[in-house]
Amino acid sequence: MLKGLIRAIGAVLTAIAIYSVLGFFILPGIGLRVINQQLANYATVPAKLDRLEFNPFSLELTLWGFSVGEPGKEQIGFERLYSNLQADSLWTKALHLTDLQLDKPKTELLFNKDGSLNLVQLFKLPASEPKPEQPDSKPFPVRIDNIKLADGYLHFTDRRPSEPIEFLYDAMNLELKNLSTLPKDNADMTLVAMGPTGGRIDWSGTLSLVPIASEGKLKVTDGQMKVWWPYVRDALPLALEDGVLSFSTDYTLNLTKNTEMVLSNVSASIAPFKINAPDGRPLVRLERLNVSDTTVDLAKQHVVVGKIQSNNLETWATRENDGQLDWQKLFASQPAKPAHTAEEKLATQASKPASSPAAPSKPWQVLLKDVELRNYRVHLADKEPKTPVALDIGPLNLNLKNFDSLNQSPFSLTLDTGVGKQGKLTASGNVNLSPIGAKLQVTTKDIDLRVAQAYIDPFIRLELRSGMLDSDLAVNLNSVEPLAFTVEGRAQIDQLHTLDTMKNRDFLKWQRLVLEDVKYQHDDNVSISRINITQPYVRFMINDDRTTNIDDLLIAQPANSSAKSAAKPAPQKKPLGIHVGGIAINDGSANFADFSLTPNFATAIQQLNGQIGTIDSRQAKPASVSVTGKVDRYAPVTIKGSVNPFDPMASLDIATSFKRVELTTLTPYSGKFAGYRIRKGRLSLDVHYLITQGQLKAENKVVIEQLQLGEKVDSPDAVNLPLKLAIALLKDSDGTISIELPVTGDLNNPQFSVMPIVWQTLRNLVMRAVQAPFKFIGGLISGGGAEDLGTVSFAPGSSELSPEAQKALDTLAEALKQRPALRLEIEGTAAQKSDGPLIAQERLEREYQYNYYKILQRRGEKVPAQASLLKVPDDEKGPLLEGIYRTRLKQQPPAEWADLSRDERAARMSAALIDFWSKSEVLLRQLGQDRASSIKDYLVDKGGLADERVYFVDATLGEPESDGRVVSPLHLDSE
Repeated sequence: MLKGLIRAIGAVLTAIAIYSVLGFFILPGIGLRVINQQLANYATVPAKLDRLEFNPFSLELTLWGFSVGEPGKEQIGFERLYSNLQADSLWTKALHLTDLQLDKPKTELLFNKDGSLNLVQLFKLPASEPKPEQPDSKPFPVRIDNIKLADGYLHFTDRRPSEPIEFLYDAMNLELKNLSTLPKDNADMTLVAMGPTGGRIDWSGTLSLVPIASEGKLKVTDGQMKVWWPYVRDALPLALEDGVLSFSTDYTLNLTKNTEMVLSNVSASIAPFKINAPDGRPLVRLERLNVSDTTVDLAKQHVVVGKIQSNNLETWATRENDGQLDWQKLFASQPAKPAHTAEEKLATQASKPASSPAAPSKPWQVLLKDVELRNYRVHLADKEPKTPVALDIGPLNLNLKNFDSLNQSPFSLTLDTGVGKQGKLTASGNVNLSPIGAKLQVTTKDIDLRVAQAYIDPFIRLELRSGMLDSDLAVNLNSVEPLAFTVEGRAQIDQLHTLDTMKNRDFLKWQRLVLEDVKYQHDDNVSISRINITQPYVRFMINDDRTTNIDDLLIAQPANSSAKSAAKPAPQKKPLGIHVGGIAINDGSANFADFSLTPNFATAIQQLNGQIGTIDSRQAKPASVSVTGKVDRYAPVTIKGSVNPFDPMASLDIATSFKRVELTTLTPYSGKFAGYRIRKGRLSLDVHYLITQGQLKAENKVVIEQLQLGEKVDSPDAVNLPLKLAIALLKDSDGTISIELPVTGDLNNPQFSVMPIVWQTLRNLVMRAVQAPFKFIGGLISGGGAEDLGTVSFAPGSSELSPEAQKALDTLAEALKQRPALRLEIEGTAAQKSDGPLIAQERLEREYQYNYYKILQRRGEKVPAQASLLKVPDDEKGPLLEGIYRTRLKQQPPAEWADLSRDERAARMSAALIDFWSKSEVLLRQLGQDRASSIKDYLVDKGGLADERVYFVDATLGEPESDGRVVSPLHLDSE
């Protein structure tokens, strides 16, 4: 019995010893040899396993030093692989491992230029025989309690893009607990991966293999976008300069028959982000973009973005000379993918089984709950005009709420941005995508209209010196195809100032233009309840060839453009209906000049005020007109009546009245047509024109007071009549000429013309007066005695009255009040010797102010209402003087001045200008007229004398007194 027990124990010990020898020594050696032999047979590069250990009692297996690849260039390998098999695998019918550990695994993952993967090329595996499919087959049952990957190394390279992609993670750690292929088993998973250049991946959650499902959280921190940007650059020609991405999300994944994937609590941030064009030009600079509270449902194709916040984006966009945007040209420059040959297309189509047309795919729905963009800046440039245009938009702030890509509800939009240097624009309202529509409230403030200069240059020689647009509009977009929208609200343009660039003179300007209650319906009508225009001004000139300054400003357009438009006539549209409830003119003015006359004629109209009634292009009712003003400050003008501006031949009833217009301003016309200058006289004119269906009935009443002719003028157009005798005969006992000239006719007759009839009637009247003088004898009276009124002396170059002169004028005013039958004539005088240098110096100062005023306007700086209010800094005068010298003298400074010092050169140019203006007869006469105006203004404003009793005599040029003062004579005449 004892011997049998001993033999049994010995047998067991022997078996254990043999088992131990086999497990610890023989099987690892055999396994290591077999593994290395198989690696040598199938590996295409050097491959080996250094050591294999096996514990037959604990069933622990450890592999050491596995590598595939050239020494120092290993592509796959690890330092240690450890596994622990449990004995219960025998009766649980599942492979059970308590631990599976992989230390320092290394992988070199390389995609070659042709798309091949290096890992596929490491082994030559024999082709496997096809096995029949087993649709109901189940995965091999495996349960692993703990899987751990420590200090993993992954080096990824992709040479397929135009710029190879390469990144490295040299600290990868993965831990899985309770991984199983058994149904409904879940494993807890944790992954941390970091690279030497920054960027970290954190992945935690659960993993199920049957079915494949996972839940958890994925987080990417400080990911460098440069790593994968070449994939983007091959699709879009954008060069990334800087970009850091952080991303986190909770997820749910289930790969059953219908793949389900839901991302929740998604948040992402990009900060900073910079991209350039291929040539290095900056395109986008972004400080930060944050996306939070976002959910993505793959199965439902549904994305909800809770909040988007972005700060300080700066971008550039340019329209090139050919009219294309630089961004558009960037994307258009991308090379197209090579097209398949016809044989390839046929082979592809033949290999595909015939199928019914695919049903349209379900569209994705994207909801944006809240979008906030702050401090955006957009730099716009347009190189298509001859003069490039640059406009900065920003800081731009945008809020967008409840955006729905399927347009199940409108989204709200709020925009606030700067435009240019000081402009502001805001917009808020709701927008629909399908059908496209919008209701927006849009306001603008101080929009600089000078940005339009480059676009008007090809059509008119006009410089837009200033202009600010303010508006408050409600925009309602109803559809795009066809375009239908309405605009309602208020708009105004302040400080409009345009300059005739040919003559360098003001053309059209106003202080303020207000359009009240504007209603515009696209392609149908525009309605304005009222137009208020404050301080409007316009200059109109007739050139010596009878053309006007407007003709000079317009630029003839190429004939081919008109030919093209004629070749393709625009479709007939209903005329746009225009309705204006009323127009108010406040403190308007105008200048008129006629250079076809010798001497030239010029006059000014000031203090224009009045109303124009309702204007409607779709109604025949005429608009009422009531406008008043003054010619050369004192002569009243009134215009009253009614007119239909869209069909004046149908209905017009206008009465115009000019009272007490100084006839000296009409000297150019009297010289041309009468052959005499006008020494003095006043004109009152009442004109009433009535048109009914083309039938004209006109009444012209002319009253001329105290007309006196001056010297004779040689004019080939002068009438051959004894005018002095006719004037003497036509004057009544008060020295007044009163003429009535009625005119009637049919305006529909092309042979009918009003002015020749008026002139012929006037000629006949004068002829009758000359030919029958005894008929007018009763109207002649002898003039009363004249009283010597003395003189008024002025300091050289000045039109200011001295205290002595004011005292004398006070006495004169009182005397004239006591003598109401007397009237006063003022003869303004100037003397070149004493006045010339001083008025020339004053003119130079005005030139400094005018040119400096233009410079400030072009800079966009705020300026006073008039250039004369400016104080020109002394350091600015030097550069200005150079331009004034060349412009006014129309010559370059002499070459020998180049060697002079700056101060001496400036003194020479200043002296030349003063010498030039000192001899200007125009400036001297203007000074004489100003002196006459000073005398009259004082007598009217301070002396209380009625302006009807004070007349101007044409200014003269005389000689100064011995002390340099200049004397303006005063004359008395009787009524």
